[in-house]
Amino acid sequence: MSGKSMIEEFLNSLKEVNTLSIMIRLTLATLCGGLIGYDRGRKKRPAGFRTHILVCVGSALAMLTNQYIIDIMGYNADPTRLGAQVISGIGFLGAGTILITGKHQVKGLTTAAGLWASACMGLAIGIGFYEGALAGCMFIWGSMTLLHRFDSYFMSKTKLMELYVELVSLKSIGAVFDLIRNSNLEIVNVEIIKTATAGDVVTLSITIKQRERQEHEKIITLIGALEDVVMVEEI
Repeated sequence: MSGKSMIEEFLNSLKEVNTLSIMIRLTLATLCGGLIGYDRGRKKRPAGFRTHILVCVGSALAMLTNQYIIDIMGYNADPTRLGAQVISGIGFLGAGTILITGKHQVKGLTTAAGLWASACMGLAIGIGFYEGALAGCMFIWGSMTLLHRFDSYFMSKTKLMELYVELVSLKSIGAVFDLIRNSNLEIVNVEIIKTATAGDVVTLSITIKQRERQEHEKIITLIGALEDVVMVEEI
């Protein structure tokens, strides 16, 4: 048997359900899921390293089981049935990572999307679609790491800013508005998140537009220097 024939036979065996292909698929699912999960875990997100591995390995095992039922046990079944259940079921896990903070921020959407993508990647690995799974892993990882840096860079250069501001009282709002207008900035929208009795902290969500581009940190420092401002940050 020639070397080319041996390679082709080996590759074909990886498409079948056998001990070697099972171990390779589950190992690959662990590595790919771990690569995506490492980035989430490093950023202290709710679903991290282990969660992504479990999602990817579980999805791969579901497709392996489906293939086993059809190829080994000989049942006439839909080969995509278990995979479809995984895709819909992972939504419940992803929903648990999405939070709405007290600042009206939505957190966890990227993590939820990463879990869903990891599940799809696991399905591809489980059925033996190695090329698609590896390509998908690289694109998912790149989206979560490399594109995150580009997103942060462009957001820091945009003329629109949304600020979360805490003030000591309602009377302090006028001073904040005056400072913003005097700093060549335009107030686009204002929302009072919580109105409390006198003496309690008042929180605002302010969308401002720069007439001339400035560093966001400079604007935040300027507003934060006001005496009645308890806290200010960009959201």
